[in-house]
Amino acid sequence: MAIAIAIIACQSLQLPSKPLTSTAVTIKLSGWGGSPVEQKLLRQVLQDFEAQYPTIKVKYEVISDQYMDVIKTRLVGEAAPDVFYLDALEAPFLMSQNVLEPLDSYITTKFDLVDFEDTLLNSFKYQNQIYGLPKDYSTLALFYNKKAFAFAGLSNPPATWDELRNYSKQLTGKLNKYGFGEIPELARQAYKIKAFGGQLVDQNGSATFASEAGLQGLELVVNQYQKDRSSAQKSDVGTNSGSEMFGQSKVAMVIEGNWAIPYLTETFPQVEFGTAPVPTINDKKGTMVFTVAYVMNKQAQHKAEAWELISYLTGKEGMQKWTGTGFALPTRKSVAKNLGYDQDPLRSPLVAGVNYATPWQVGKYPSAIVNNFDNQFVSALLGQQPLKQAMLKAQNEANQQIKAMD
Repeated sequence: MAIAIAIIACQSLQLPSKPLTSTAVTIKLSGWGGSPVEQKLLRQVLQDFEAQYPTIKVKYEVISDQYMDVIKTRLVGEAAPDVFYLDALEAPFLMSQNVLEPLDSYITTKFDLVDFEDTLLNSFKYQNQIYGLPKDYSTLALFYNKKAFAFAGLSNPPATWDELRNYSKQLTGKLNKYGFGEIPELARQAYKIKAFGGQLVDQNGSATFASEAGLQGLELVVNQYQKDRSSAQKSDVGTNSGSEMFGQSKVAMVIEGNWAIPYLTETFPQVEFGTAPVPTINDKKGTMVFTVAYVMNKQAQHKAEAWELISYLTGKEGMQKWTGTGFALPTRKSVAKNLGYDQDPLRSPLVAGVNYATPWQVGKYPSAIVNNFDNQFVSALLGQQPLKQAMLKAQNEANQQIKAMD
């Protein structure tokens, strides 16, 4: 599929952008499915766009399954949408294949590019060109059960990982079965690898997470799970997510994203919770940041209109409408300030974290790295093999797969 995309990209012509037409033009927008509330909100924002641009109609399509496989297949078959969602994790590959339209020539001073958070915008830059504009994001923060903390005589959330482990022991077996809910996937562990100077990938895109420095951060997780017995995975307590095990009071603390706030508020209204920055590790602040951009298909027939759609959705007015309900955080600093999220008791730790977060991005071939890490780390966590052996096995297998794909 990668080879086919490359061939199609070489064949595509760099057509000059045409001015907006006076006749109606339809722009196709594709994204993955979200919650019904999210879908309804996006459709409303798109209606507002069409009201302002009466000659542009938006055909919005939800791809509910195997999203990236569908997009890649359609890019090869020249049937891809004009504008579509692109996760930061998947961006490096598509940006390198010459199938996305660079947006630099469309961006004007009025668009106010400097208003975007640098960390988020940089995830969609390749060879000094911008290929996507981030529509929203989330970092991770510590969620803690206030009632459980009061019961255990704990007044403040932990500030360091040592404190978290200590608190976790005190909270285990009281109002909650376990003190802490652990999510072992690389998407939640990367900042721990970096806390001691480790890296996920090197400059060539090869996996390097099994370095001695990287293992130090992961050892914290294994020791808490195996020795302290104060943390649990979602499968240990019969739940499907970190948010659910926290909401069901199976754990007193969990590290989750902004998406957990509306979920917990609606699904578990009886749980009184607070949020705090992710505890420091090795005296370093750390968290993850996940973001998604709108990108333009290089073969789009109506690029000027496609840009108007992207510009509206990621502009100040469109973004304020999109993120105003709080289920997503705005990527523009001015919008976050207008909405007061930097002062919001629950969201302010998430907003502050963007300045020091590790972007969720691991080179051009993320599946090789993510799948091998996740499989082997869970094995180490369960005590089926030593951590170092598991991580070296994952790293070697990932690099063999990358070599075969490159």
